[in-house]
Amino acid sequence: MVNKTELFEHKSVFRAVMELALPSVIAQIILVIYNMADTLFVGMTNSDEMITAVTICMPAFMFLSAVSNLFGVGAASVIARALGKNENEKAKDTFSFAIWGCLIVTIVYCFVVWIFFDSFIDALGGTNPAIHSAAAEYMKCAVIAGGPATAINTLIAHLIRAYGCSVQASTGVVLGGILNIVLDPLFMFIIFPARRATFGAALATAISNLCALLFYIAVIVKNRKKLAIHVLPSEKMFRNGIPGDVFKVGMAAFLMTLFENISYAVLDKLMATAGTAAQAGIGVAKKVNMLAHCFVRGMSQGVLPLIAYNYASGNRIRMKKVIYCSSAVSVGIALACTAGCLIFSNKLISVFIHTDGDSLCYGSDFLRILCLGAPFSAFSYTVISFFQATGRGGKSMLLALMRKGILDIPLMFILQVLIPTYGIVAATPITDFVCSITAVILFSIFIHRHGKNKRLINV
Repeated sequence: MVNKTELFEHKSVFRAVMELALPSVIAQIILVIYNMADTLFVGMTNSDEMITAVTICMPAFMFLSAVSNLFGVGAASVIARALGKNENEKAKDTFSFAIWGCLIVTIVYCFVVWIFFDSFIDALGGTNPAIHSAAAEYMKCAVIAGGPATAINTLIAHLIRAYGCSVQASTGVVLGGILNIVLDPLFMFIIFPARRATFGAALATAISNLCALLFYIAVIVKNRKKLAIHVLPSEKMFRNGIPGDVFKVGMAAFLMTLFENISYAVLDKLMATAGTAAQAGIGVAKKVNMLAHCFVRGMSQGVLPLIAYNYASGNRIRMKKVIYCSSAVSVGIALACTAGCLIFSNKLISVFIHTDGDSLCYGSDFLRILCLGAPFSAFSYTVISFFQATGRGGKSMLLALMRKGILDIPLMFILQVLIPTYGIVAATPITDFVCSITAVILFSIFIHRHGKNKRLINV
């Protein structure tokens, strides 16, 4: 940990932020690109039904990320704060608790999806027979069979990033993403017939996530003696308040991802009343809009250990510099993405939808609406991550539920009546704006109360 201590405590704030965040941002970009790749290649079939099938499966697939975030974000915060206090044994036990907790919960989830399979797909918006059939193939392979590998490899990325190993954490994500992009066309158009394109996309996703997991296992085996890492289960995992500390922070990350998925599922369900073209359009618009969010997620994930470490060690001045630096970069990039989406919306959507029909028009209009919330969402997400890093689970949970769940879902129903179809989409940027105002207030109060150094440290 000698080099990592230099990174956490002494290196200039901007260099430390870039060293931790840049690999994470690159990994998130690759993650978004490979998510887009599924839609891009499925879009080559010129089938709105297949595009919609992949879209409605995303909430079920992303629930795996919610489970990973529950244990990963929570444990990463606990580990980084433990290292800041030189509590290496607690860091080891937290690592082990996160691995086994995530694995058990994921297996239970996959089993429940299998039991209620057809009803589950219908609830997500797959009542159309053609959409249901294509979604079923995707769900069986990517979610049920590939779920454990997907969840655990995402979890490990969070955990090893807490030790300052941002490059290794991001390499696994990049490896899985690139492999997925390579395997997509191979499985979708060469090995399997075009009518089974969704199955080919799902198989590519499952295999790429398994390969990423194998990479992370190799990283853990190589570094287990250098870092405070312990994998085997033991009763010590439940001591020192570890489960409570992990869940207190991780629950906010879990609920944010969970309600994000529920929100998208509600949006897709409401959009189904406007027809398949509107469903296909919103599915593509959401994925293009992810580009701004991937920068924010990458910055937040990268600097979380840096914030947590300096908060726990008492270096609050350095902690504040980190959050100011990372939030400025995130909001600036989000503004640039908003401008790009407003100007080039039609061209961006046409990359994925190759017909000049209603789905292309809907997608372009929806993207222009969604991108307006990106700068506000960027700041809100940064503050949520800050409260996770400092162990303030209640505040991060409040903002997370405001961003997705408490405000946007009721707004969708209200605005659908006032502005049919387009009002459903407008609920998202309105919610982002309200949440960002709340984030400013909560962050200002916290800094006023807890922003002073706890001991004399050179910064």
